[in-house]
Amino acid sequence: MRHLIGMLLAGAAAAAQAQPAPPLPGAPWNGGADDCSKAQVSPLQRRHIDVRTFAFRQNPCASFEANFLYLVVGDDRALLIDTGAISDAARMPLVAQVRELSGGKPLIVAHTHGHRDHRDGDALFANQPDVRIVPPDESGVRSFYGFARWPEGVAQVDLGGRTVEVLPAPGHDDDHVVFYDRESRTLFTGDFLLPGRITVSDIDAFRASAHRVAAFVRERPVTRVLGGHVEMDRAGRLYPHGATYHPDERPLELARADVLALPAAMDGFNGFYARHANFVITNPIRNLMAVAGLVVLLLGVLVWLSVRAIRRRRARVAARA
Repeated sequence: MRHLIGMLLAGAAAAAQAQPAPPLPGAPWNGGADDCSKAQVSPLQRRHIDVRTFAFRQNPCASFEANFLYLVVGDDRALLIDTGAISDAARMPLVAQVRELSGGKPLIVAHTHGHRDHRDGDALFANQPDVRIVPPDESGVRSFYGFARWPEGVAQVDLGGRTVEVLPAPGHDDDHVVFYDRESRTLFTGDFLLPGRITVSDIDAFRASAHRVAAFVRERPVTRVLGGHVEMDRAGRLYPHGATYHPDERPLELARADVLALPAAMDGFNGFYARHANFVITNPIRNLMAVAGLVVLLLGVLVWLSVRAIRRRRARVAARA
């Protein structure tokens, strides 16, 4: 009987882990337009994850990157995770919305990593009072959070009555981190894990990060996983790079199970391209090198065939003479 009860409990736990993440409340994210010059869309859309946690989406017509940004509000201060791809305040009303939702509390501006589409919006906050911007590079990240043995360790950001944990996750970029909010049980993953292209720049670092983050998640309740972009539709098809229109866009939310599946996906990665249920792993540098190598090979074959044809022609001419 005890064995049966244990099996039932284990099965229930496994089923709970496999459950899809609950969707965020609110209207669907705007998917942009084929012709943005004729579209009337708000450059910034927002949703409430809960009463103190918020998600923003920069419209694909404002920037094809269509970044997702997140605001976590504590009793004493607030944390903004990523600032997006737009630095022009006239085009992006991010500051006003962050100030409104945070109640004007002192603000920490942080980043999942230093790629420009995640930090260009820092300029919007540069002259704002009570704002501290975390430097978007590995040295600045290590110093601000106090990582003594990067990429090991877990840092904490105290927002007053609310703590956000920060975990190194290099591999997409050298300074990549993920954030875990205990209150909303949300893991914010940037470009480390998202419904779209997971771009690898250092496969060894990424594999180690995948195992590290999975071990971290096994010890914590995670209700949803929110990345930096959505790049595929509900059928799993990727949108073309640079697309300003995302028809039939799949949900932003990933689940705890996706984090736990990432180590095996990275361990089995062939170094070039691999498709999985909710994401695609790719190494564009290797892909480019492979294409360049193929082009060189084809050129070499063409040159060899041309030289061979010329020699045969000359031989025939000489034979006739």
